[in-house]
Amino acid sequence: MATLNATEPPLSQEPPPSWRDRLAARADRWMTSPALNRWASASVLTRWLVRWRSAQLFGLMAGFVHTQVLLGCVRLRVLDHVLEAPRTADELARLTRTPAASLLRLLDSAVALRLLERRGQARYGLGSLGAPVLAHAGIRDMIEHNAVLFEDLRDPLALLRDPAQARMHRYWPYTEEGAMPAPQEQCARYSALMASSQRFVIDELLAAYPFHDHRVVLDVGGGMGGWVSALAQAHPALRLQLFDLPPVAALAQQHVQRQGLAERISTHGGSFVHDPLPRGADLVTLVRVAHDHADATVLQVLRAIFGALPLGGALLLAEPMAEAGGSPQPSDPYFHFYLLAMGAGRLRTPEQLMALMREAGFSHIERVPNRQPLHAQLLLARKARCLPALDADSVNSD
Repeated sequence: MATLNATEPPLSQEPPPSWRDRLAARADRWMTSPALNRWASASVLTRWLVRWRSAQLFGLMAGFVHTQVLLGCVRLRVLDHVLEAPRTADELARLTRTPAASLLRLLDSAVALRLLERRGQARYGLGSLGAPVLAHAGIRDMIEHNAVLFEDLRDPLALLRDPAQARMHRYWPYTEEGAMPAPQEQCARYSALMASSQRFVIDELLAAYPFHDHRVVLDVGGGMGGWVSALAQAHPALRLQLFDLPPVAALAQQHVQRQGLAERISTHGGSFVHDPLPRGADLVTLVRVAHDHADATVLQVLRAIFGALPLGGALLLAEPMAEAGGSPQPSDPYFHFYLLAMGAGRLRTPEQLMALMREAGFSHIERVPNRQPLHAQLLLARKARCLPALDADSVNSD
């Protein structure tokens, strides 16, 4: 009979569980025990906790219905109608051409979600969450646009296993390589959505950063020019440049001309993956671009920006970011799945973006505080005034 060699490794290479793992496993079994749930539901001391967790869980399950209530209110223009004057269900049924019995379900659901509120004489008025929906066209446009995402999330397993089949992926008019195979009409639709939903980020940028410290600002991936136009109007001494794919840059040029800003804003068409960026700017802005792309593409863009900047120039990056250190935010699931359906992009932490900036050559990287980090967080990086000299071995190896 063969004997086991004492020097041979054990069959399993996994380390034994730590005391924390053993304690967590015991807690998991305890928390999932039906007997514990019955006891906690009956106890005066713990009943409130059971009810609170049940409400949270039900909110997760009902979340998809909540989004459809919001979409229904927008498409039927219910919020617009009650802004004109409080309306009864019958009045809203006539205005929306919807059966009153069915519409009543939507109206009462909207009251529960604070999109509407009940007024006197059985009328409905605008609720506290309905007001911002009406106040910002970008919110309404994104609610309509999210209907495409809802279709992709109908089968989440299919999306996880094959993101390339997502309808959202086909909505975007560019590919990861930076080509623009889509027709001009699709480019215009995409660019209009981005311009409409960008207003929140524009307000954050203007309030958070001293743009008057610069002479020329280049916006990379600038879309139809909403950001550079707003920046030009807020800072009349600035000269501005916009760089985007040729069909989008052409739309931006038309927008800039309509704004009467053509003398101060120049538009440039090209691919930031393949073509050089315009020179002359001492500040480059990258607004809601990096999270659309994979790390390798983001690194290419950052290196192109670094090469286009003079010594001492700066990069200001703005986009939604995940929080590091195990502190996920309620908004993270939306961006995780939106970017998965869209293509190769992903939600990154500020630390992950800073690492890409350092790899591209930037230094003095810092976070810029802003009022509403839900819409975007800001990172500022600089190109050192004196680049490090190459040592002899590096020169000889080249």
